Amino acid sequence: MCSKSSEGDSGAQNISFAVSAEMEGHRLDFVVSRELGLSRGFAQRLVKDGRVSLSPDRRVKPSVKVFSGESVEVSMPPVESLELEPEDVPFDVVWCDDDIIVVNKPAGLVVHPAPGHWRGTLVHGLLYRFPEMGILNGVRRPGIVHRLDATTSGLMVVARSGLAQEGLFREFKSRRVVKEYLAMCWGTPPAPEGEIRYPIGRDPYNRLRMAVTEDGREARTDYRVLWSRNGFSFVMCRLHTGRTHQVRVHMSAINCPLVGDRLYAPSKKSPLDEKTIFLHAWKLSFAHPRSGQRMSFCAPLPFELLCFLKSIY
Repeated sequence: MCSKSSEGDSGAQNISFAVSAEMEGHRLDFVVSRELGLSRGFAQRLVKDGRVSLSPDRRVKPSVKVFSGESVEVSMPPVESLELEPEDVPFDVVWCDDDIIVVNKPAGLVVHPAPGHWRGTLVHGLLYRFPEMGILNGVRRPGIVHRLDATTSGLMVVARSGLAQEGLFREFKSRRVVKEYLAMCWGTPPAPEGEIRYPIGRDPYNRLRMAVTEDGREARTDYRVLWSRNGFSFVMCRLHTGRTHQVRVHMSAINCPLVGDRLYAPSKKSPLDEKTIFLHAWKLSFAHPRSGQRMSFCAPLPFELLCFLKSIY
């Protein structure tokens, strides 16, 4: 268990904890990372900067092994604050623990501040509901590890600590995260199920769009048609890569653009709100960054998409 002292004049904070039997024999940087929820790299930097000490006193370095019952004291540097003012932004929390938050993002909500969207983003809403979560590795910033387009609804996982952020980044990089989407497209795909492997890069003729390009990055989407009716197809897509607009670009490339997608199907009249595309991240599965336990979440279609689906079924 950690104990915290009051902050000094410099804004630093001293945190101390006893090494548990479970942590005996592990490296000091690993133990500091696990106990304080920091990334391994940041914990190593704290040790190298002389901010970590052991009692009984002995020489420390990141690789030194610790013993059960020893006391570790960490002098945390002052928090760097970004100028983000928390705002009450609507979104549903599906799961929450000390390390992660899983949210169900509504269509129309931008994830991160960007030109034209400096206020009212998911990041502002996270800081409002979880004011303590913004401090990751000494910097006040919510732990966004992946994103959904503003026009896409569905599940996202957010890190609450540096340790969790580091672990989730590894999960995404190694492609162990399962991401499945429900989508409605115009037309009928060429086969009931298939794999789309087209590289994706910036459209050379329109910088707002992505496109299938020879020099693009590898991208793979698997799809399965759930049903087709009245000129529409309801499909399930699984992403094996995480390229910008991946499902939208790949479905458009097989001549089945998504309903509501004004960017990739500008000639199609959308039956949906202008901030909505029929694309919903309905399933998300990953290993918990602390326990390693497999976590799986599902989110039903939002009301607007469900109403449209029923109108054509």
